[in-house]
Amino acid sequence: MTTKIAIFGVGLIGGSLALCFKGKPGITVVGHAHRPASVDKYISRGVVDQATLSIEEAALDADFIFLCVPVGKLDEYLTKLSTLPLKKGCIITDVGSTKASIAATAAKLSLGEAYFIGGHPMAGSERSGVEAATPLLFENAYYVLTPPPGLPEEAYHSLVQLLTYTRAQIVKVDPALHDRIVGAISHLPHIIAVALVNQVCDYNQDNALYRRLAAGGFRDITRIASSDPIIWRDILLNNRDVMLQMLTDWNEEISTFVRMLQEEDGEGIMQAFAKANDFRSELPERRKGMIASTFDLYIDVPDHPGIIGKITTVLGENRINLSNIQIIESREDVPGIMRLSFRQETDLERAKELLDNMDYSISL
Repeated sequence: MTTKIAIFGVGLIGGSLALCFKGKPGITVVGHAHRPASVDKYISRGVVDQATLSIEEAALDADFIFLCVPVGKLDEYLTKLSTLPLKKGCIITDVGSTKASIAATAAKLSLGEAYFIGGHPMAGSERSGVEAATPLLFENAYYVLTPPPGLPEEAYHSLVQLLTYTRAQIVKVDPALHDRIVGAISHLPHIIAVALVNQVCDYNQDNALYRRLAAGGFRDITRIASSDPIIWRDILLNNRDVMLQMLTDWNEEISTFVRMLQEEDGEGIMQAFAKANDFRSELPERRKGMIASTFDLYIDVPDHPGIIGKITTVLGENRINLSNIQIIESREDVPGIMRLSFRQETDLERAKELLDNMDYSISL
């Protein structure tokens, strides 16, 4: 008997889920697309078994439906699905980074003999779109599920069993608690990064040296400020009440630093840094999270023709995958600095060993 999985929104997350399921025994993956060109792309890239422009066709006889559309579109899609003759026992789930809102919508709808289980794979990437999809995206990541009260245990375990193909660690969480936790560890950092970059941008209007010197550490710690504006508009408005409270708490934290500086409270500043240092050292290092990790290697390279090609060729010949290359500085009589970015720490370690043996000057 074939299990049909329908995926609405075959981008980074939806495409990666499709690749986790596609080719497994007894599973057929169907992708829903808005444009004919997308149908062709999904098929030609081998991401899904079938693709269709029809919501009805995608949902017909589906055993599992994954809504991988933006947070702002989840209610619309779930409402549309509630009007269709869904297969008995069909499990609908989503991948949105907020859970309370869609859980409330699902509770109001009549899904017949289908079930809704909120989901949130806490993994991401610097890249987006189906071109960046990979079956390895969720490996060693947390995958949060928020089943509603009264859900049959067999329905929940059926979804959990399917998600074993992602190699993620499943965690059951209450929707409201999920939104508070994710608000603190992902949504708030994004707001802070955007506010910080915009503050420096305003300073730069009077002196362009701000932008010139804002390299290295500043660029790294504010990387998430480059996130998609539309996606984050929807996420923050959807999690509005949580974020308003957290921003109030954040203002209190900042006010504490203002007071310590005004009072020249050196001991208080040291204690604040020590507390943060202690807690941060307890955070898991080898577990994927919502904010994608990058692993960077810096190389001093002489300004010689072909040097960049030589380095990238050596890495390619050794099957070491790069996610990005950047030349930070290159002036006459000063070595250029090349930043190589990797998605996997193992790739970084292999590259470092390889380039060390080639006598390049390397720093992390």
